[in-house]
Amino acid sequence: MLLEILQFAAGTLFFLSGLIIFVIEIYGNYRFTYVLNRMHAASIGDSLGIVLCLIGLMIFSGFTFVTLKLAAVTVFLWFSTPVCSHLVAKLETETNDELERECEVDRECRG
Repeated sequence: MLLEILQFAAGTLFFLSGLIIFVIEIYGNYRFTYVLNRMHAASIGDSLGIVLCLIGLMIFSGFTFVTLKLAAVTVFLWFSTPVCSHLVAKLETETNDELERECEVDRECRG
């Protein structure tokens, strides 16, 4: 009985933490005006929020085959989300002709 209560409390803590991160991410997406700032808020929220929610779900499900599937999804998302965000940021910096107006640009790094 006590173990089930602790399992429920830990799963709820992780899941609610992930939801709070998602709310902060949504606020950041509406608060920031420039695409790279929005993308930063979204990528941090996706990387951390999804992982926290999935850890909460793993705790809820106990040690089963479902937990292993959720762990595989967590690892896949942990690696793929930052890569996708990097590619979108690189596309923005290479195609935006007025990048200097939005942020400080080091000309040696831009190429």
